[in-house]
Amino acid sequence: MIILSHPVGNQNVRAALRGFKDAGMLSAFCTSIASFPDSLLHKVSSSVKPLQEINKRSFDADLQSLTYLKPGKELVRLLSLKAGISSLVEHEKGAFSIDRICHNIDQFTAHKVSGSKLNNIKAVYAYEDGALETFKQAKKSDIFSFYDLPIGYWRAARRLMQSEIDLRPEWASTMHGFRDSQLKLNRKDDELALADHIFVASSFTAQTLLDYPGSLAPITVIPYGFPKVYNNKTYSNDFSKPLKVLFVGGLSQRKGIANIFEAFKHVGGDKIELTIVGRKPSTECKPLEEGLAKCKYIPGLPHAEILKLMQTQDVFVFPSLFEGFGLVITEAMSQGLPVITTERTIGPDIISNGNNGLIIKAGSTESLIASLENILQDRSQLKKMGEAAMLTAMQRPWEKYGQELAQAVNKIINKN
Repeated sequence: MIILSHPVGNQNVRAALRGFKDAGMLSAFCTSIASFPDSLLHKVSSSVKPLQEINKRSFDADLQSLTYLKPGKELVRLLSLKAGISSLVEHEKGAFSIDRICHNIDQFTAHKVSGSKLNNIKAVYAYEDGALETFKQAKKSDIFSFYDLPIGYWRAARRLMQSEIDLRPEWASTMHGFRDSQLKLNRKDDELALADHIFVASSFTAQTLLDYPGSLAPITVIPYGFPKVYNNKTYSNDFSKPLKVLFVGGLSQRKGIANIFEAFKHVGGDKIELTIVGRKPSTECKPLEEGLAKCKYIPGLPHAEILKLMQTQDVFVFPSLFEGFGLVITEAMSQGLPVITTERTIGPDIISNGNNGLIIKAGSTESLIASLENILQDRSQLKKMGEAAMLTAMQRPWEKYGQELAQAVNKIINKN
């Protein structure tokens, strides 16, 4: 039996919970806030606008009896964000920062492990930045520790992104990966050192762990799943209309946004209709503002609306320089969009270059330009790659991720 811990919950956590529950392996889920169908919290958060964010923390009804909540700090964090009280949620320093929430749930889970009346606990499953105290207690209790690293290892990120900062200093303000204190980075390393097994969602993330200065537990790669496939996608061969190109993500050069603007400028606004969806960084960046002024910019959309927007586009571009996975890649593919992405994402694990999408070199504007121009010259590729992308998505729904994760964990536990 397993205790799974996560501070807020997200799609991959939901799938993991579903997999463990269906396999009869889930003993407890520790988190800050969770909403369940027909619960009082679900009804209140649906009717009170400042609390509607809570509905994003909705979980299956049969998980309610296994879920343990510690909501206080997270509720204050959400309300502080709504009220614009930035000092309370400041990175690491704020009393209700996401870092504090992670540590709070980590300690909460560790307490559950130490004084637990839960029977037959064999393992804990925890995520980066929220696993240290849980793993320490697991070691004392002779319980197996599974670690989930959703994004690439921090030392690799600094190595790769420092070269980008040197190349594009005007974009440095958008790359926030250097904000973490040494204390937080040391904590990440301590978590890795205590892990008995590590799960990652892409081969690229696994490769970044080669930068770890020591020995590590075994690593297993299990890619996340795809959303439900959209079956009514239409493709246009009308060369008289601009190619509709979409990007969705954080507006940071870590995501390759500068490369998109450079490619757009080179190919020409008469040939490409570029739409950018994403939140601006808190710090000012002049080239970002200049680039956004020349395209269609949408600051943010609900998830369902993003999927609908994807259905109207021709190509999805995601030239990320450092990405543990890139959920928008699988979302775009499920909506029938050919995706242009880099080798530093989930791309190489799920995309056969030229078949169901295109893989380009990270940081290479030239590669992005060549891919876009190739599609402009032969738009029949859109239908071929888009339909192949949907076929890929059909073969790996989110349920499959949860099932594979549960099977892998069960095999490891029984072996040890």
